[in-house]
Amino acid sequence: MAKKDNRGDNAVHLRNSIRNTEARLQESQEYLDEHADEISATEQATLEAKNERRRQSVRGFKSELQDEAKFETTE
Repeated sequence: MAKKDNRGDNAVHLRNSIRNTEARLQESQEYLDEHADEISATEQATLEAKNERRRQSVRGFKSELQDEAKFETTE
């Protein structure tokens, strides 16, 4: 028998994902700002690409959060 779809805590999980991803993005950006002249162009490009993927993820999480917020439980 399939489990009932409990979407009540999806919004909480999405908020956590947003917060964690934004924190990693900020840490990475600070690292780039402080050490850009010490790292290779390849590493810098890799980190910048990763940060762009993080920005895209945050946008996606926020969009999904709007959909999931209506199912959020207040327990």
